[in-house]
Amino acid sequence: MPEIARLTGGSDCFELEFVEREATPEPAMKLGIRLHAAGLSLSDTVSVLASFGVERARSTVHNWVQKAGLQPNSGKNPNHVALDETVIQLNDQRYWLYAAVDPETNEFLHVRLFPTRTIVLTKQFVEELREKHRVETAVFLVDGAPWLKAALFELGLRFRHVTHGNRNAVERVFKELKRRTEQFANHFRHATADSAETWLQTFAFTWNQLI
Repeated sequence: MPEIARLTGGSDCFELEFVEREATPEPAMKLGIRLHAAGLSLSDTVSVLASFGVERARSTVHNWVQKAGLQPNSGKNPNHVALDETVIQLNDQRYWLYAAVDPETNEFLHVRLFPTRTIVLTKQFVEELREKHRVETAVFLVDGAPWLKAALFELGLRFRHVTHGNRNAVERVFKELKRRTEQFANHFRHATADSAETWLQTFAFTWNQLI
């Protein structure tokens, strides 16, 4: 697969601060993190690593992802920001994955997982986005969700209700995220909200490296 080939090369785009405490070579850990974030199950990921002579348990790869703490890089200056949320099932509860995407590049700018969707949480998400990126002059592209519009209005940010066009960027990346998590049935089982959010942020980081 071309995507796997791309993941096996160029592994220097992120650092692992915990590597000195691990017996596994750093390139193998980076490959394992990338493969799992790209959509391979833990079982498939350890099988690929085994083909390179690195025998590790599924729990070990899971711990690598959690310890790496990867998320989209900061410092972007987008003209537009597509803002939306989608449902993620966590055990028997529904959570909401908030995402901000640059529609010109299809890159994730910021992602968070919340137990519900409200104006207060939307404002928190956007405030975090403002701390990471220069979005003060950007136009936010949103659907008809009232909590999105109200939060942006209260924060004094420009927004536009867009049904199609550039706002579809966030829909496309959500669709791809769900396609890549089909092996989990888009359902994180036996996971905490924090560990699920960490995986989703790692997915966003990896997505940005692949597009």
